[in-house]
Amino acid sequence: MESDAVKRGLFRGKPLYIVTALVLLIALPLSILAAVTFGTMRLPMGEVYRVIRFELGSTFLRLPIPEEWAPGTPIHDVVWLIRLPRLVLAAAVGVGLSISGVVMQAIVKNPLADPYILGISSGASLGATVAVMLGVGITLGSNYVGIMAFAGAFCVSMAVIGLANVGGRANSVKLLLAGSALSAVCGAFSSFVIYIAHDDHSTSKIVNWTMGSLAAANWENNAAILAVALAGTLFFLTQHRTLNLMLLGDESAITLGTDLHRWRVAYLVVSSLMVGFSVYNAGIIGFVGLVVPHGARMLFGTDHKKLIPISALAGAIFLVWADVLCRTILPGNEMPIGILTSMIGAPCFIYLMARKKYGFGGGD
Repeated sequence: MESDAVKRGLFRGKPLYIVTALVLLIALPLSILAAVTFGTMRLPMGEVYRVIRFELGSTFLRLPIPEEWAPGTPIHDVVWLIRLPRLVLAAAVGVGLSISGVVMQAIVKNPLADPYILGISSGASLGATVAVMLGVGITLGSNYVGIMAFAGAFCVSMAVIGLANVGGRANSVKLLLAGSALSAVCGAFSSFVIYIAHDDHSTSKIVNWTMGSLAAANWENNAAILAVALAGTLFFLTQHRTLNLMLLGDESAITLGTDLHRWRVAYLVVSSLMVGFSVYNAGIIGFVGLVVPHGARMLFGTDHKKLIPISALAGAIFLVWADVLCRTILPGNEMPIGILTSMIGAPCFIYLMARKKYGFGGGD
């Protein structure tokens, strides 16, 4: 019965899937190396790669760095401390949001679901709004806005689980309704806090944060989100059979000896953790967790064993090049990445919805 829930996409056969996965796996580091040469400051391509080579040699082989490319020089700081960290962050956030989208669409059995449909986005916005407008959490340090946003996202996800279990065990419909309700509540409180604060500067700051940005990337925070994104991806890859069963529904899964309730809660917690770290580092970036899984399903179907690796790699590559566009599309200025992903993602999603043959999971 599990195979009934696994619909095929346009590309069929294991060899074609392996070739596509290898191409994407090679394309990701090549994309990062190509993208690092783009920016408002023109840098010779050879010098860009020399900085990276010398830094890697210094880090792993303890080799000395020549003075012209040493820390403190303009070209070193632009490449190693600004451009490369934000591209690595873009890749990590792309993985986290894409995988969370895949999992949440399976949890609620709804192709419209993404990491924000269950209220996580609104929870993060509320946390950030309270931090910026009221100064809550300022004792947590310079990153207190991101920390409060993470706390808001995680608390709302836990509240969704609790609300969905009221009056009986949670199911996909109850999770979707609980997420929608809590999203409305968080949105209302965020608007209320902004209204009573009467602080134009803080209002502008929170609006900019909710548009998403990779500008604050640094190697220390990148290590944490990379670890969470990769660990979450590997965890969900081991759970591909259960995720496939979720497409069958609770009744069918129980007849096959699997109780989806505890798995649904566990997956929501892990997904919220991945999204929370993404929100903490980059603000709110929409449509990545919605459009990327749709595209992967159209090509390879709903089998999560194939869907998870393809979505992770495609999401990382997509956000890397989205960051390049944000830095270059407006001369002398930088577009918030959340605006760009919405401009790209919304028309793509409308197109997917307009396809008469497109169902949840691919060609029907």
